[in-house]
Amino acid sequence: MTTTSRPPVAEAPPSADPATGGRRRAFGPAQVAAALPGALRKLDPRIMYRNPVMFVVEVGAALTTAMAVAEPFFGGPEASGGSPIPAGFTWAIAGCLWLTVVFANLAESVAEGRGRAQADSLRRTRTSTAANLVVGYDPEADPSAEDTGTRPVSSADLSPGDVVAVSAGEPVPGDGDIVWGIASVDESAITGESAPVVRESGGDRSAVTGGTRVLSDRIVVRITSRPGETFVDRMIALVEGAERQKTPNEIALNILLASLSVVFVVVALTLHPIASYAGAPVSVPVLVALLVCLIPTTIGALLSAIGIAGMDRLVQHNVLAMSGRAVEAAGDVTTLLLDKTGTITHGNRRASEFVPLEGVRKPDLVSSAALASLADPTPEGTSVVELARAEGVVVDAASPGEVVPFTAQTRMSGVDLPDGTLIRKGAGSAVLAWVRETGPVGPVVRTELEDRVGRISDSGGTPLVVAVRRPSGHTAVLGVIHLKDVVKEGIAERFAQLREMGIRTVMVTGDNPLTAKAIAAEAGVDDFLAEATPEQKLALIRREQQGGGLVAMTGDGTNDAPALAQADVGVAMNTGTSAAKEAGNMVDLDSDPTKLIDVVRIGKQLLITRGALTTFSVANDIAKYFAVIPAMFAGVFPGLGALNVMGLASPASAIMSAIVFNAVIIVVLIPLALRGVRYRPLRAPQILSRNLLVYGLGGVAAPFAGIKLIDLAVSLLPGF
Repeated sequence: MTTTSRPPVAEAPPSADPATGGRRRAFGPAQVAAALPGALRKLDPRIMYRNPVMFVVEVGAALTTAMAVAEPFFGGPEASGGSPIPAGFTWAIAGCLWLTVVFANLAESVAEGRGRAQADSLRRTRTSTAANLVVGYDPEADPSAEDTGTRPVSSADLSPGDVVAVSAGEPVPGDGDIVWGIASVDESAITGESAPVVRESGGDRSAVTGGTRVLSDRIVVRITSRPGETFVDRMIALVEGAERQKTPNEIALNILLASLSVVFVVVALTLHPIASYAGAPVSVPVLVALLVCLIPTTIGALLSAIGIAGMDRLVQHNVLAMSGRAVEAAGDVTTLLLDKTGTITHGNRRASEFVPLEGVRKPDLVSSAALASLADPTPEGTSVVELARAEGVVVDAASPGEVVPFTAQTRMSGVDLPDGTLIRKGAGSAVLAWVRETGPVGPVVRTELEDRVGRISDSGGTPLVVAVRRPSGHTAVLGVIHLKDVVKEGIAERFAQLREMGIRTVMVTGDNPLTAKAIAAEAGVDDFLAEATPEQKLALIRREQQGGGLVAMTGDGTNDAPALAQADVGVAMNTGTSAAKEAGNMVDLDSDPTKLIDVVRIGKQLLITRGALTTFSVANDIAKYFAVIPAMFAGVFPGLGALNVMGLASPASAIMSAIVFNAVIIVVLIPLALRGVRYRPLRAPQILSRNLLVYGLGGVAAPFAGIKLIDLAVSLLPGF
């Protein structure tokens, strides 16, 4: 099969950074400029109320702004907590609070904007196109003729069940399954990969996506989606974050933050009468500043951005998550179900060894096996020739003789050479029956052959017996070719890393238990399920879930759909059937089953990032307490001056410095929230210790240094 043209390399999205080879920067001026209008629009209280912590800050900013506007007309308090208030203090507090809210919205807006470039690229693929609707489609008829009855229609008018014909150079008008034909398809607009892929009817690679382009041949497609409800439409909505739902963990954390905010609102309201009774009334702007410093504004500002960025990291890996819940669940996965073929092994059996019988020269076996495989187009046949060449035996491919193809009846293939020599290779019983046609097989040969075949089978391999019939009529068994599933390089090490993360790996295969056991041992998986049926896969997942575990699996076929739907993380291959993609909660656009391991890493990175920044947020409040509390009451209670461990210049400077730091730290942490904390395969106690050591102590130390530096600058202003 040849392609009519090389598909164009997908453009790098507008947000790509050429200096980094097309990779998007986590946070830069271009992203800020693009996200700022969205951040300002999010100041709408109808949007802000969804983030309780930042909604409290916005209400405080609005209240402080109103008081700043009213001060020239009604006057303001001359002192707060026994200390004078500089001119413009209320305006400065209001400005810092508004900046805090805008910076929080900016984090979320930047996170949302990171997927817009890909969404715009996808949107260009869903334009209405002309389609060739097959009139009166008959599944029994031959659709190969170019003059099959069709009529042109708009892709917008297609409905599920309609059948269309798509020829080379034409776009696929909608999502569907190929019911006839095989073709090379350019999917670069969706996957970003320039290499064409093969799609064909009757298998797990029958699904095609609207907007992709057929490069060669002709296919007949049954449409499975309605206009506006295609896979591309769902991708656009998801990468833009329009339908991103909060995960249970995120909801729980929001409830906790909202509860803390309510508690500290009550504390701030209670402080005013207490301070007035003590003879040191506290102004409302100072109380608002105290409240903002008390509530966990840092994590409240970054929480949404962390979740959106987690989904975006999957998009960068060409994995589309249907919900944030799926990303979070990936971080908590305890069991991974992996298909053997194509995931753990290379997908095709390969010749690994030539085993001659006693008295047979190995070069004779190798050359005969290679001659019998020259015209064998299968990966197994090709691997036999490659192994023969690796062992120094080169056969003449110019005139291999008359090819004898493999059939299900004979279970053999081979070649008839011009000199009358016949060579056969195939299943042991079939080759022995062919040998007996010219005479009996001796007991020594039979025993020796059974021994070699048995050893190969016991090791999980597939034995192919090679025999030759000379022109004289004498037939002899030469030996055995050892075919085996070759485990991918480095896969055992990756499974070892998963084991360190506390994740159990299970290989699922249709092979017999003996072969499955051998492959599982070589790959280093924890367990295996042999001769697996859809019902057995489903039952295994349910058993794991009933034991309190979370299960992830990959699949591409219709028979995988029940298990994909049951799994907590079901990654469907983009090359798979529509049923599989509908059942899973993630779709791998590259159709690489091993990427499930990366999905788990990204999920864990999301959870670790959220935990690390929550630890930092709570810890940095400690420093702000040391700045604000002494400043409020040191004038009335001089003993509180001992708590001014930072040596801040004045109460007003201390309060202003804490509020400025509170706003600035959000901007500083946005890149970390978008990029994510670096993941290392550690157990939960180790992760907790690392968070406390790095982000706990860092969250205490950074504000002390930051507030002091800001205080040095603020103290230079008049009145501070």
